[in-house]
Amino acid sequence: MKKLSFFNKIIFVVNSLAAFILLVSYLLPYVPPKSFATLSVLSLGVPLLILLNVFFFLYWLFQVKKQMLLSLVVLLLGWNYLGSLYKFSSSKKVEEPGNFSVMSFNVRLFNKYNWKPNKTTREDILDFFLKESPDVICIQEYTRGTPINLEGYADYNGRYTKDAKGGHAIFSKLPIVNSGSLEFTNTGNNAIFADVVKNKDTIRVYNVHLQSSKINTEIDYINSQYSRDVFLKRVKEAFITQQSQVELFLEHKSKCPYKIIVAGDFNNTAYSYSYKEILGDDLKDAFEKAGNGFGKSFDFKFFPLRIDFVLADKRFKINGFKTYNDINLSDHYPVKATLNLNK
Repeated sequence: MKKLSFFNKIIFVVNSLAAFILLVSYLLPYVPPKSFATLSVLSLGVPLLILLNVFFFLYWLFQVKKQMLLSLVVLLLGWNYLGSLYKFSSSKKVEEPGNFSVMSFNVRLFNKYNWKPNKTTREDILDFFLKESPDVICIQEYTRGTPINLEGYADYNGRYTKDAKGGHAIFSKLPIVNSGSLEFTNTGNNAIFADVVKNKDTIRVYNVHLQSSKINTEIDYINSQYSRDVFLKRVKEAFITQQSQVELFLEHKSKCPYKIIVAGDFNNTAYSYSYKEILGDDLKDAFEKAGNGFGKSFDFKFFPLRIDFVLADKRFKINGFKTYNDINLSDHYPVKATLNLNK
C-alpha cells in the first residue's frame, strides 16, 4: 500500500470491499432467507460483484501490481460462480435423433397494459412460438382471459381450469397424460405441471413462477432513503415467500416417479437459496451445460440478470441452449433447451 499513489489506495479500498462482499456471497445459497433475509438480498447483486472483481483484477494486472491477487484469489474460490455468469461454450445445437426442446417465456400478459409501444405483441409472440416450434412451451404471466391457439399443441391451463390459478400455461406437442397445479397461498404466483410422453418415457415438466421482487420498477426509482428502504423490505419479503414456495414444490417433486424438467421464472439468480434448493442433486442447469455468453434473461439495464431457467434431470443429455436476446416482446427473454434421453 505504501508504494501506491493516493488514487490507487482509494481504488484498492474499494477493491477490498468488493472482494469481501463477493466472498460473503458465496455463502448465500446455503442461507435460508427466513433465517437471514437481509443477506439473501445480496444474491441479486452477485453478477455485478463478479464483474467488479474482474475489472479490479485487470486494473492491477495491467499495472503489474501484486494487488491483483486479491480479486484473483476471490474469483478462483468462486470458480463455479463464474460458470453461472458467463459461458464460453458454443451455442450450436447438437443434432441427434430423439432431440426435443423445452422453452420458457414470461410473456408479461402479452403487453396487456401497453408497457411496450408495440401494438402487435400478442400476435408477434404467437408467431415466434410457431416459428421456433419447441416441443414444450412453459409460459408465465399468461392470461387465460384472452387465450392463444397453437396449432399442433395440447395445453394445460391455457384456458380456464378448475382448481388452478391463471397466469401459467404449458403447451406441448408431446401427448399430455396428466397435469395439475401447486397452489401457492396468498400470492398470484404458482407452479403447474404436465406429464408428457416421449417415445416410451413419461416426463414431468414443471412450470414454476416464484414470488416476484419487482426489481425492475423498484431499482429504476431508487433515489431516496425511503425508496431504498421500500426496495429492501419488498425484496426480503419476496425471498422469504420464495422459500416457502420452494418447500412446497420440493415436497410435490419428491413424490414424482418420472424424470423431471423444471422450467420457469424463478425471480432470483443462480446464486440464490431458491435456485440451489430446486436444482438439488438430481437436476442440471441447461445453460451451464450448453449456453453461451451471459444468458441474460431479464431486461435489466444495470448488469446481466439470468432469472429464467430450464433445469433437467441428470439423465438427460443437454444438446443445446439458447437465450433469445433479440426477442424484445416482454421484460423477459425466451430461453430454450434441447434435450435428449438416448443412451
